[in-house]
Amino acid sequence: MQRTTDNENTWDKLLQIKTSGRDDTNSDNYRFPYEPTPYTVLERLADSGFFGQDDVVLDYGCGKGRVGFFLSSRTKVSAVGIEYDEHIYKTALENQKTAVKTAKTDIVLTRAEEYKVLSGVNRCYFFNPFSVEILRKVMARIIESYYGDPREILLFFYYPTDEYIGYLMTVDELEFYDEIDCTDLFEGNDRRERIMIFRLPMM
Repeated sequence: MQRTTDNENTWDKLLQIKTSGRDDTNSDNYRFPYEPTPYTVLERLADSGFFGQDDVVLDYGCGKGRVGFFLSSRTKVSAVGIEYDEHIYKTALENQKTAVKTAKTDIVLTRAEEYKVLSGVNRCYFFNPFSVEILRKVMARIIESYYGDPREILLFFYYPTDEYIGYLMTVDELEFYDEIDCTDLFEGNDRRERIMIFRLPMM
C-alpha cells in the first residue's frame, strides 16, 4: 500500500498537478463519485501501444484531469476531459494552470450525455463515471460522431461493471477488441482489475 501511495504522490509531483483523493460531494445514483485511475494502471495503458501523437483522447468524467494530463505527457496525444461537477471542474482548471508543458489537456464543463463528440476524437476513456442509463446516451453521441465522420474509435473501460459489459455487448456497432490485464498490480486478484477495449471499426 505504501509503495502505491508513493507512486501516486510521485506522479502528481512530476506532472505538477493535484489529483489524489476521492470526492462524492455531488454524486448520486446516476453520476458516481470522483476517484482517480491509479497511476500504475495509467502506466500500463500508456505502454499498451494504443496511443500516439496523432490520437485524440476523450476522458469521460475526467474529474481533476489525471488521465488527460498523464497520457498527453507520456504519449503526446491530444486530450479532452469532460466533467459535470463544477467544484471538481475548478480543481481541474487549477491543474491545467500548473501542469508541466508536456501535460496538456482541455477541460470542458458539461454533462457527458450532452457533449457533442468532435470528429477528431478516436479514443474514449471511462472509469465507471456514471450509470448504464447515461452510458447509453453517451454511446449514442459517440456513434453519431462515428457515422458523421467514419474512423476507427477505441473505447477503454477500466474496472468495468457487469452492467457496463452486458450493455456494451449489445451495441451492434461495437466489437470487443482487446483487454489489458491489471490484476497483478494490486492485491486480491480482483477480476475487474482490467481495461476492456471495444472498437468502432473503420467503415
